[in-house]
Amino acid sequence: MQILLASGSPRRRELFSWLGVEFEVLAPDVDETVRGSEAPGDYCSRLSREKALSFQEVRPRHLIVAADTVVVIGGAILGKPSNGDEARSHLRQLQGCMHEVFTGYTVARESRAATRVIRTRVFFRDMTEEEIDWYVSTGEPMDKAGSYALQGIGAVFVDRIEGSYTNVIGLPLSHLYHDLKDFGLGLQPFREA
Repeated sequence: MQILLASGSPRRRELFSWLGVEFEVLAPDVDETVRGSEAPGDYCSRLSREKALSFQEVRPRHLIVAADTVVVIGGAILGKPSNGDEARSHLRQLQGCMHEVFTGYTVARESRAATRVIRTRVFFRDMTEEEIDWYVSTGEPMDKAGSYALQGIGAVFVDRIEGSYTNVIGLPLSHLYHDLKDFGLGLQPFREA
């Protein structure tokens, strides 16, 4: 079975490789603007579906997987920071609080598509201004939604999570794996991608 991961995210690519299957990666060209008062779950669900369907006509025999992840606090979506000041602002909002991470993913093949949204709660520890400045100076927050990486240095500021760990990184593997089985993807012997 030919598999296409419709994503430009290196983290998603790494997570998907853990499934031990061969796959191709292509970054979709989809407008990621939030529509009006679109709820975070609806937003990432719509984007994942648009990303998957953007390849369905040109790759009709492929099993296509696309996803979109957002960090949400107080109902507001925190995207990737455009600069260090925005990263600091995000971290100030997150520190000492609980926030949610939503990943919408879509699996599509031929005329069939299934979309699911997974939510994980993340609890941040309090951070001093010095810690925020130091973390931003590492550069890690700069290409991450919400300005942190659970799989990196940012883990030192996370007290606990409720839900899927890999969801916070960008792809809820446990959920995705079960949906992939519904699309005919069986277990494969593990091999490096």
